[in-house]
This record gives sequence, C-alpha cells and structure tokens, in this order.
Amino acid sequence: MSHPFPPAPPCLAHRDLRASELGPVPAPTALLRIYAWSALARRADNRILELFRQGLIKGTVTGGQGNELLIAPLALLAEKAIDVVSFTHRDLAGHIVWSGHLCDHLNQYLANAASPTQAREGNIHHGDPAHRSLPMISHLGSMLSHVAGLTDAQRRAGHPAVGLALFGDGGSSTGDIHETLNLAALLSLPIVFVIENNAYAYSTPTREQFPASVELWRRAAGYGIEGLRVDVTADPVGAAQTFAATIERARAEVRPILIEAHTSRLRGHAAYDTCDYLTAAENAAIQASDPLPKLRARLVAEGLAAELEGIDAELAAWVEACIQVSLAIVRPSPASLPADAYAPVAAPLGWIPSVNSEPTTPVTFAQALTLAHGKILRERPESVLLGQDIGVYGGAFKVTEGLLAIHGRARVFNTPLAESACTGYAIGLALGGHRVIAEFQFADFVTEAMTQIALNAATYHFRSGAKVPLVFRLPCGGGLTFGSFHSQELESALLAFPGLKALYPSTAQDAFDCLLAAYEDENPVLLFEHKALYRRGKHALAWNPAYRDVWSPRRVRAGVHATLVTYGEMVHLATEAAAYLESEYEKSVEVWDLRALAPLRLETIRASVARTHRICVLHEGRRTHGFGAELVSRIVEENFFDLEAPPLRIASLDLPVPFAPELEAAYRPTRDGLIEKLVPWLG
Repeated sequence: MSHPFPPAPPCLAHRDLRASELGPVPAPTALLRIYAWSALARRADNRILELFRQGLIKGTVTGGQGNELLIAPLALLAEKAIDVVSFTHRDLAGHIVWSGHLCDHLNQYLANAASPTQAREGNIHHGDPAHRSLPMISHLGSMLSHVAGLTDAQRRAGHPAVGLALFGDGGSSTGDIHETLNLAALLSLPIVFVIENNAYAYSTPTREQFPASVELWRRAAGYGIEGLRVDVTADPVGAAQTFAATIERARAEVRPILIEAHTSRLRGHAAYDTCDYLTAAENAAIQASDPLPKLRARLVAEGLAAELEGIDAELAAWVEACIQVSLAIVRPSPASLPADAYAPVAAPLGWIPSVNSEPTTPVTFAQALTLAHGKILRERPESVLLGQDIGVYGGAFKVTEGLLAIHGRARVFNTPLAESACTGYAIGLALGGHRVIAEFQFADFVTEAMTQIALNAATYHFRSGAKVPLVFRLPCGGGLTFGSFHSQELESALLAFPGLKALYPSTAQDAFDCLLAAYEDENPVLLFEHKALYRRGKHALAWNPAYRDVWSPRRVRAGVHATLVTYGEMVHLATEAAAYLESEYEKSVEVWDLRALAPLRLETIRASVARTHRICVLHEGRRTHGFGAELVSRIVEENFFDLEAPPLRIASLDLPVPFAPELEAAYRPTRDGLIEKLVPWLG
C-alpha cells in the first residue's frame, strides 16, 4: 500500500454490543453505536456505487442500502471471538463490523494488490475465514450448511458459539436452505437463521416466489424449531432488541431459531438494475420504508442531534480518506497467481506404524478400507465420518461396519438424505479444525452436491486462503448390473473443476494407503472406489511407510512394445490382457496404474512411452470427454515424436449405463474386447 490506513474515528471505537445495553430501555450509547456502523455502511455503499459508475470498480456492485439496521446490530451483538457467520451480498455493514479496516473492504471492491482475496474473488464475495466469517458464493443458500458445520466444530471445541446464517426471501426457496434447517434441527445446533426479506429476488416479488398467504417464519414449525417475525423498517430498535434476545436464547438453549426480518432494498438488486419492474408508487413506498432516517429521527428526538452531526462528519471525512488510500494501491500482478488451486502439501501426521492392533489376516478391498477408517478414528481425534446409513448398518457396502459401536455417534454420523447440506456441513467442520471423511452411498449421488464440492470446497483455498481438508468417498463403476444411477464413472466431470485432488486405488493395499494419504492432505480429495473391487478376493495388507507413494503411478507390469495407462478395476483387465498378449503374440505391454488422477504426475509414464513408442489409455468412463482424452493430450504434447503409432483410447460407449448384464457387458470395456483392440494396433 502507498501509506498506512487512516485510523478509525472515535465513533467506531467499539465493534460489540451487549443485550443488556438494549433493554428494556436502550442506552443512548448503544443506539449511537448502531447508528454509526449503519451510517458508515450506507455512506460506503453509496460511494462504492459512484466508484463503479466512474469505472474504478469492475464487475458490478450489489449494495446493502436499506439493510444496514438488520445486519449491523446482528454483527455487533455476535461474539466475534467465537461465533460464526456468512454474510450475503447485502451485508457490507456486517463485514466492516466483524473484522478488518474499511480500506480492506474497499480494496476488495477495487480488486487491487491489497485485496483480502488477492483480487481473486469479486466484490463482496469475501470473508475472513480465520475469524469465522465465511465467504459467500452466488449460489443462494449454499453457505448455510457451512455455518452449521463450523458452529458445530466450535461447540465440539468447547466454545459456546452461535452461528448466524443469513439468506434472502428469494434464497428461501432453495433446497440447500431446507436441507440445512432440517440438519440444524436434527443436531440441535445453536444457529440463528435470518431471512432478509426485502420483498424482491432481483426483479421477482414475493407474491411470485411463494403463495401470498405464506409467512416465511412459519416454516420453522415444519422443522420443529421456533420461528418469529420482526419488521426492521417499522421499528429498527425493537428489531435489534429481538435479535439480542434471540441470540442469547440460541446460545443458552443450544437450538436453532428462525427469524423472518422485513427490511428494505433501496437500490435494486445491483448497479445495473434499472428497477423498471417497479411502479412509481411501489418505489416511493420502498424509499419511505428506509429504517436509517427513522433511527436518526428517534435519536434527534432524544436530544442527540449534536452527537449525530459529529458522527456524520467523522464518517464523511474518514470514508473519503480511506477511498483515497485504496485508490492509490497498485493493481494486482498476474505473477501473484499460483501454479494451481491446491493448499500446500503438509507434513505426514505421524501414524503408528501398524495396520491394526492385532496381526492382519488377508483382507478384501472393502475390509482394507474399514481398517483404514478404524486406524484414523483411533489415532486422530479430529476425525469425523459421515454419510447415509454408515452407522448401525455399516454403509451400503459395509465399509464402515462396526465403527459406530466403537467410536460413537459424534464421530460416526448417520446423515439424512441431504447430500448438499451434509457436504456443506462437512466443509464447515473442516474449516473448524476437523478432518472429515464423507461417504456417498454411490458416486452417482455426488451430483446432488456438485456446488458444494466443485464451487465451495474446491475453491476455498484459492479465493480465501482457508484449507478444507476432507475426503469424499465415492463407490463407483459398473459390471454389477446396478443400472444408470448406481454405476457411473464421474471423474472426468468432477476433475474439470480446479482445486480437487483425486485417488483411484486398484488393490487392497493401495485402498488402505490412499485413505491415509487423502485424509492427511490439506485439500478436498475424491477417493474413487470401484464397487467390483470391494470383494474381489482377499489380499495381504501391511503397514507401508511409503503410503504417500499413491500420489504417483505404479508400474504393474514391465513391457517393451507399448505403454498402457489405466486405473481402478481396469488395472486388472489390463494386466490379464497383457499376460495373454505376451503368451499368445509375444508382445509385451507395460501396464501402469495411474492411482492419482489429480494432480497428475506423468514423468515415469512419459519415460515409458519414450521407450515403448506407443501409448494406450484405458478407462471405464465414457469415451467422449473422458479422462483418457486428457491423459493422451498431456502425454502427446511432450512425447509426440516418440510415437510410432497413433494413441489408442479404449473406454465405455457414449451412452447411459444400461441395466441388463448382456447390455452392460457391451457398454463397458472387457478383457476380450481390450485384446481385440490391442492386437491390430500393436501390429
């Protein structure tokens, strides 16, 4: 920055407010404090809009004009040392109360070199994860479950924390919000859910969002929790008193409460919103509902006009001084972009060098995973397992069998059918210091949580610097006649999003090692588990001090005539086909088990291709846009002149997975089909 941030004026000396200061007769100092922070947010939002119109701020801006007396009291009343919040795009007042200097927030809007997100995230999509202010994304409702998870993490750590989960009347229609309300009620989480009801979702009035007779606060009854309504526009002081009492009640009684807070949106959805969907009378009514002048008038009537004028003067001068400082900060450099979106590799966790406390007999692939889960739960107190039916039942494939009885429900958590909210809850736990292993009953169901995985978990470190260490276990693959919704290979779709790591073991030993390696990674890791491998024979299992080697390919079979790269169950098909080719055609194929799909480490495979001069990629996913296309592209980019034949891609048909065994066998690669394609290609 060019010079230090201007010191805050005296009217902003305190960022906290106690319930006792508000009632039953509010202290003048408390109301002046609410006014000061609300007026600051109003002035800053107005100036931000002007800077946008001058072309000094890019993208767009979504102001909180009219919303300040909802959010400023909530932020002031929260315990910033322990509580959890995720502010929305109308909540600049909350951001500036919670933490940081006004210049920090201006830098975010200006996307300069001192932006809290290093100019990687837009406008108000920032937070302060280190202080439990979670950055939002534009997918409405998806942040509530993060608040639930982090609040639970705070409570597990012994802090009497409360979560503030904020969303609009428009967002109240999204599934994530309903899933999270149910989850919070189920777990008795002390979260105050606040509906910022300004009567419009962009241009859509509430009468077109839900039946006119619906009062949103009454939905609380459907989840067995308390609901109430406040009107910030009519009585901002009474609303603040209600907020104070509600936060205290949620904290003391450890339960969720829903508030529908009626508020104002004075400037439309965003800077580009012309509000031409409003009649003149409707717009006039909205402007008349502004609660900030009402609070000011009350304070003037109480003889505090001089104090208000002093506050206004201090804020006006300070905001302008802050703007000048932020405008003087240089633009960000592209050199600040990292090589990838991953958090740095951490040191090993220091495992006890054993598989189990007793000698291990040969085990199946599934049992190896069970042993890895048990080891993690025994040795890592921060670990939590969650998923559908993983408790008493032990999971759809019995991978978690017996773990609940040993480790209890707090550590082995049976979730409701709510993949999105439960994934967001896992993200919140991870942000709070836990390491979570989340089992999806089938990999196909991960599509229900794509926003949480691909846009929240995967991007957290890049856009905020926060680490999200968690594992998503994904039973996948066909060959068992489970049909289209229980058999898919989705690695290509998922790994199109940056920030996700992925492992795909093919042996019991690698399954054990992969779970340990994934667990201790600082990033979200997808662990693909082919269902056909779960009980494909029993195998020796031993402690492997080099368990992190699973992040690199493994040569399964040596060869000189071609290099075949694959992973998962296809490793076994490739090995069988290679053995047949060597015995019948005297052609030796070098088989590589990729193991790690992201990040890709292809150095040893490139060296193999340089020796064999041929590359074949085999995978079970569909051919078009399949993972093999990426593998071939990366290898050919550097090994093109080593090749004596075109690359060969072998994959499933570009169809949904069929059900009947005869159809599924025609759909996916088989050993004999693999041989038929390799023989003419090898020449």
